[in-house]
Amino acid sequence: MEPVLAPYRAILSLPGALAFSAAGVVARFHMSMIGLGIVLMVSTLYGTPERGDYAMAGRVVSANIIVFSICSPQVSKLVDRYGQSRVMRPAVVMSGLSLAGLVIVASMHAPEWVLYIFAGLAGATGGSIGALVRARWSYLVKDPAQLHTAYSLESVLDEFVFVVGPVLATVLATAVAPQAALVVAACVIVGGGLLFMAQKATEPPPRDRSVAHEGSVLRAPGLLVVAVIFMGIGAIFGATDVATVAFAEEQGQKAASGVVLAVFAMGSLLSGLAYGARQWASPLWRRFLVGVLALAAGVCLFFVVSSLVLLAAAMFVVGFTIAPTLVNGNGLVQQFVRPSQLTEGLTWANTALTVGVAAGAPIAGEFIARSGSHGGFLVVVCAGMLAAAITLASARSLRKHAHTTVTTEH
Repeated sequence: MEPVLAPYRAILSLPGALAFSAAGVVARFHMSMIGLGIVLMVSTLYGTPERGDYAMAGRVVSANIIVFSICSPQVSKLVDRYGQSRVMRPAVVMSGLSLAGLVIVASMHAPEWVLYIFAGLAGATGGSIGALVRARWSYLVKDPAQLHTAYSLESVLDEFVFVVGPVLATVLATAVAPQAALVVAACVIVGGGLLFMAQKATEPPPRDRSVAHEGSVLRAPGLLVVAVIFMGIGAIFGATDVATVAFAEEQGQKAASGVVLAVFAMGSLLSGLAYGARQWASPLWRRFLVGVLALAAGVCLFFVVSSLVLLAAAMFVVGFTIAPTLVNGNGLVQQFVRPSQLTEGLTWANTALTVGVAAGAPIAGEFIARSGSHGGFLVVVCAGMLAAAITLASARSLRKHAHTTVTTEH
């Protein structure tokens, strides 16, 4: 265990690193609670005693994610120009208040379109905390080997959030009140966000005025390729969330859905921890390609499982492909874009992922409404095949635009 942890201990000993990384965990904890919290709240409050309204729940989740996807890159552009704290302090407060408003209108059984408004406002102002954290690491760390470890650490922490968050959201929504998960998420996004912004010593400086009129970051060679692939991966995640909740309800154990999703994230957490502790000599683009193909092949197991135990086991194994794939994708973005546009570039990658989630969740919800949870898992498998096809078709482009950073193993 010591050889695995040593690289992480080294980067966290850098001045201010532990403080902003830990605050970043709290600041993005809501990410793992909002989508599932909306599904659990809306499906319960607007469904029947026999069956939750997952189609409506999926549409409300998509409203949140679609608006986030549109606005988040613009927020990040402002962050690159004016600084993290100046832009994000008011943004996270507004996002938390909007989530509180969503809880209130849903509790009043307001029309569906009213829920869209508050879900959209929460998404518009949430920002991409993960991109802000990674931008701080890129500002603080100059050694490529340490930056690989730092990006891996943040992916591990992302997965930690997704191990604990779904379980917490499910327990709150099923044991306390359907609205409880979103109430906690609202408190976390405000408190955690303000705590993160208070770490001024490690905040990257605003973009220099001389480069303030750089062209769109989307013109960076290779960035769009990674974004499109991330969109397919996001569709896997979005469809999996909704299908898992529906499958657990069919098994008479709806409260176990959060545990199953946490097992999925646990597999990713463990693989990310091991992956970041080692430096790799193979090209980054090739590792990214292999990871996407492995993820796509693995999710095919979901469609044939017959119990929650088997589903959890399959998710644990498939989870090992997630963190390394996302680490490699973010690493490619860091190679593709200019340092002055890094936050925006990373946000576009994250945005593409959330666009995929936004597409996968409602499509899975519609298929579940027609043919049960296996219809939802069919969407997961199709999303995996789509991501694999896009990756294979784009392999030459990724290889062309990525420069290879060769490091030695420990």
